[in-house]
Amino acid sequence: MEEVHSTKKHRKPDPEKEMSFWEHLDELRWRLVRATLAVVGMAIVAFANREFVFDTVLLGPLNKDFPTLRWLCSLGKTLGVEALCLDNSKLSLINITMSGQFMQHLYISMVAGFVLASPYVFYELWAFIKPALHENERRYSTRAITIVSLLFLLGTIFSYLLIVPLTINFLGTYQVSTQVANQVSLSSYVSTVVSVSLAVGVVFELPVLAWVLARLGIITPALMRKYRKVMIVIIFVLAAIITPPDVFSQVMVALPMLVLYEISILIAARAAVIHKKEA
Repeated sequence: MEEVHSTKKHRKPDPEKEMSFWEHLDELRWRLVRATLAVVGMAIVAFANREFVFDTVLLGPLNKDFPTLRWLCSLGKTLGVEALCLDNSKLSLINITMSGQFMQHLYISMVAGFVLASPYVFYELWAFIKPALHENERRYSTRAITIVSLLFLLGTIFSYLLIVPLTINFLGTYQVSTQVANQVSLSSYVSTVVSVSLAVGVVFELPVLAWVLARLGIITPALMRKYRKVMIVIIFVLAAIITPPDVFSQVMVALPMLVLYEISILIAARAAVIHKKEA
């Protein structure tokens, strides 16, 4: 009886496991508040730097001296492919509502705030679920949160530098008839740039998704290899939609996605081994 009493006496309570539902809810609320404040803080910085955010970043792909456009034109001259010399400067942007420019300023500032604060937002979400993980899972998740943040930022930057200029050139110059001129609204342009950039940022999370699904036993490397040909077709179809009508541009966009898929297979294989050991 003394040994049992001594064991109970020296057993340290785990406050994380003793938290009630409402305490967990309260912790989640404060983490969301801190994440939101970080986004708002970065958004205020972006709002105050309007000229840089709009003239240099957002409207940058419209300039002839945009780095990607200059590089593509130089490469096109070397290869004798004139189609790679893109000119987005002819695209005319208009504002059709009284509050349009101000609202777009607010919107793009919030988007910039989220992108800049995304590593901290991911950290807050990870810190909330961390207590529920085992020790080895915490070790993996610490590295995972860093990888998630880097992949999202890398995907967003990649899309902005390559896919966005190609998309603007294709959609901005496409005409069903020479009698119909393209006058693109500012809101439409902003929506296109933001959606394409963030969508590819999410696509770059594919290796992380493959790791999680393989750890849970939902997918296997064999399944991913089986449907590799289907994924290749899907990737090239997507690349064909968002690039000018030439094979070289399509390959430039599709190749990184194919590499990403192959990396996901390798990651899924590693996760599947761990899943079998834990089963």
